[in-house]
Amino acid sequence: MNDVFLGIIAASVLVMAVIQMGAVVMAARAARKVGALADKLDQDVRPLIAHLQAAASDVARSTAMAAAQVERADRLLTDATHRVDRILGTAQDAVAGASRASGAWVAGLKAAITAFLELRDPPRRRRTPEEEDEGLFIG
Repeated sequence: MNDVFLGIIAASVLVMAVIQMGAVVMAARAARKVGALADKLDQDVRPLIAHLQAAASDVARSTAMAAAQVERADRLLTDATHRVDRILGTAQDAVAGASRASGAWVAGLKAAITAFLELRDPPRRRRTPEEEDEGLFIG
């Protein structure tokens, strides 16, 4: 009976060895397939990554150009604002100077008319406050 058990043990070890060899062969095939799949994926993804890198560099260049344009527009608007301020200040000074000059002309003309009228009419004697009150008396 020992020989039968030893035969059964030998047969089961042989079956386990065959199964393990089959598993190793299957694992080797699966490893080759996974390697081939990884190579194919690498070949397919590599151009995509290159396109993404090119797009990212284009976006960075476009962003830099847009920032430069915004800075240029800001400088242009700042310069225009300063110029308009200077023009308006000059115009305000011109108008204020003209109004002051015309005010002086009007004051001079008024003084001349007053002097001319005083030459035509002799100066009147000023009445005292008592004389002014006499006109108000009713009696």
